[in-house]
Amino acid sequence: MTIRTQQNIKLAAAGAVLLAIILVTIFAPWLAPYDPIQIDMTNRLAAPSSVHLLGTDALGRDVFSRVLYGGRASLLLAAAATVCSMALGLVLGVAAGYCGGAVDVVITGISNIFQGLPGTMMMIALVGIMGSDTRSIILALVVTSWVGFSRLVRGEVLKVKHELYIEGMRCLGAGHLRIVLGHILPNIRSNIIILFTTRVGRVVLSVSGLSYLGLGIQPPTPDWGEMISGSARRYFRSAPHLLWAPGLCIILLTLSINLLGDALRDRLDVKQDAVKEL
Repeated sequence: MTIRTQQNIKLAAAGAVLLAIILVTIFAPWLAPYDPIQIDMTNRLAAPSSVHLLGTDALGRDVFSRVLYGGRASLLLAAAATVCSMALGLVLGVAAGYCGGAVDVVITGISNIFQGLPGTMMMIALVGIMGSDTRSIILALVVTSWVGFSRLVRGEVLKVKHELYIEGMRCLGAGHLRIVLGHILPNIRSNIIILFTTRVGRVVLSVSGLSYLGLGIQPPTPDWGEMISGSARRYFRSAPHLLWAPGLCIILLTLSINLLGDALRDRLDVKQDAVKEL
């Protein structure tokens, strides 16, 4: 089996798992057999059966239905936060790398300050201060994630902007916006795409971690992290299905995203150290 075939298999497998999770969360209202927030205290902590495929939690809610719905919030928050982080990091990174001088010094100094702060603690503090709504969670994730994008983009722009074809475009009278949009960004898009895919997996774990700490998605809205923090933590000995069902979903989602990023890096022939955490 050739290396290219192995890359194709890894890419197809990761893409299939990720696509399946996305489709299941999208069509959850049609796939879920029960209302995910419906309480039935007469049927609490029921074991998996033909009636309840993954059993019920401490409030008698169907775990299978809650698992189907639980990925919605995590995926939406992770995608929104990663897109916002990438947009902010892209703008600041391009400005720092292309403009240089005082602009580069200021942006690099700010990024160094944020990089020196403990990201997880800062994220928890921001959500705790601003509240556990969607905007606060996205803002906290963006504040703690934009530095990686910015530093990567800055480094790539510094390498590309001194290439001979860029100098040739300047000599032909091309404006700065045309050079950046038409020649610099297309040459660094591979690293940006790969960093985006790998960062989404980390943000999913961050969202789940916030929910586990009670600072993320608030009940009764189904969320995998909140499911682990709620009944699963209290009854994991007598009802282990409450723990492994949402936990397995988190593992599959993050693993498929990371494998997809690795496969894309191999396919696009990008060096691994170019997209590591900076």
